[in-house]
Parts: sequence; C-alpha cells; structure tokens
Amino acid sequence: MDDDANTGAMIVPAFWGEARLQVKHSGRSVTVRRFGWADDSQASADLHALERAQASLDLILAGQPVPRREQRTNYGVLGVPIREQIVSRHADGVIVTRNSYGALCLNAPNVLFADVDFEPRPAGCAVTLAMAPVGLLVGLAAGLASQTWGVGAVAALATLLALHLVLSQWRRWRHAHAGGGPEARTTARIAAFVLAHPDWHLRVYRTPAGLRVLAMQRTFDPLDPEVAACFHALGADRLYATLCKVQRCFRARLSAKPWRAGVRSHIRPVKAAWSSDQAQRPDRLAWIAAYEAQASAFAACHFVESLGDTSRVDPAAQRVAELHDAMSGAFSRLPLA
Repeated sequence: MDDDANTGAMIVPAFWGEARLQVKHSGRSVTVRRFGWADDSQASADLHALERAQASLDLILAGQPVPRREQRTNYGVLGVPIREQIVSRHADGVIVTRNSYGALCLNAPNVLFADVDFEPRPAGCAVTLAMAPVGLLVGLAAGLASQTWGVGAVAALATLLALHLVLSQWRRWRHAHAGGGPEARTTARIAAFVLAHPDWHLRVYRTPAGLRVLAMQRTFDPLDPEVAACFHALGADRLYATLCKVQRCFRARLSAKPWRAGVRSHIRPVKAAWSSDQAQRPDRLAWIAAYEAQASAFAACHFVESLGDTSRVDPAAQRVAELHDAMSGAFSRLPLA
C-alpha cells in the first residue's frame, strides 16, 4: 500500500486526478487505478496519479500484494489524504475545509484536539423495563391457569425470558448511571488526566454529543505515542483517533451538522468525493447558501473551562484556539448543533 499521505506533514490537496493503467501479464489482464493530488494545478494532480499508478503496477508485476484500486473517500484513508473542499488557509498550515456533509472543519497539523463523546443511552431501555413486568405477570398467570404441559412450558419460558430482560436492562441502567452518568464520567476522566499531567493546559468545550479538548501547552505530531496515550486516557472517539494518525492532523468541526440545524436536503452532489469541478456547481452553491443561513443560528461547541497549567500557552495553539473559538461560536449563546 502506498503511504504518500503518511510520510510528511498533513495535506489537504486542492486538485485531484485519477489514472488507470492496464497491461497483459502472464496471460491475464492487470488493471490498476490510482488517485493523484496537487496544490498547484490539475495537470500536476493528473501526473501524480499516473506516477502512483505506475509505481503500484510495477509492484504488482513484481508479485507484491498491492490493491488494484483505492477507496474513493473524503476522509483520508489507505494512503490518500483528506479529500475535501478547501475553504480557507491560515497560519501554521491550518486549513478550513467543507466536509462530505457540508459542515466546516478545522484541520490542524500539530495542535491537539480530542473528541470525547458521552456514552450513548441504552436504546429502548425504558420501554423494555416497562413491558418486561407485564410479560412476567402474563407468563405467570398463563402458567398457573394452564392445565396442559405444553402451555405451561411455554408460559414458564416466557416468564424466564421476561426475568432475563428485567435483569439485563437493570444492569445496563445501573452502568449508564454509575458515577453520576456518562457526562460525569467523561468529566472525571478529563480531571484525572489533568491531575496526572499537571504540566498540560487543556481547554474544554461542550459539543452536542460530548466534550472537545484542546491542548494548549505545546504542539504534537499526530503519530506521537503521547497523543495515543492522551486519547486513550480521555476516552476519545476511536474513529477520530484512528483518522488523526492516518490523516496526520487533528480536526474539529466548526459549524452545525446540517440535520441538527434543520437542513433536510443533502449537499450536492450527494456522496461524491470532492473534485475542483464541483466548486461552481449551481446546485452545490445553492445548498451551501441555504445551509449557512440556517447554521448561523447554531454553535458547534461552547467553551466550558480551562484546566491544568494555564500559564503554558504555545503560540501556534493560541492562534488555532482563537480561530476555532471565532468560527465555532464557542463563546456565543447560540444553541448547539
């Protein structure tokens, strides 16, 4: 597998190309497809795609187990960088992009963000707990009233099933509320991390689904083991932690998720990885205008508090914090979305 995107600093290319090479080898047709990218021109992106396709084809012909094609995605996997529209560029290599569903995202090569979602509330717990006693009583009544072995056995089975549902749902409820509930447990993990790392300076933000943490005391390489240790200790979202390593950057959503802001339609084109020819599509521009009008009434997060050694502030982290807070509505009174 190629690792172009993982050998240097984080990149979000402006131009994308795709190359397809096909040859006959040992009596069989071998086809390879590869993406290419560049910041200066479409021609450079096309050339890069051709070079990557040729390199992969050479490996395949040499007997190496190399994939014939790459996944077409926005999120920077399998050796391909982040494929999103660049909205603005900022100091320290920071780039703001529009993601696959239309929200704005901050991409920072070395300023650590961690997303820590609250544990989801068990689905259907209240309904099951309410219905299980009914099933229990019905089963017991049917068993007592029955004069036949078959009906009695079924009633006994129903009774045992109802008891099992009651006990399992009670255990889930007890876990969900242990330690004050998911939010309290998440807050406690962050507090414990700061206690164990008194030289860290963390800014904590509330998001619709949990908390966002921003490290201010220094910058980090996303591949630094200390980053992985931090994510693990905080209970950071596993997919987010994986993408940080693959993309060689840290991300933070800056604007509302469309469906939370009341936008029911999807950005155009639907489910298409970004390419520069989409920039001026009338349907895409119309969707963005409608989305931004509605998203302006919401914040992506709210600032909660600063923890740890607040005297330690890295200049790059400070610039990122200022940009993040301004674009996310962190100090506004707007509802979260």
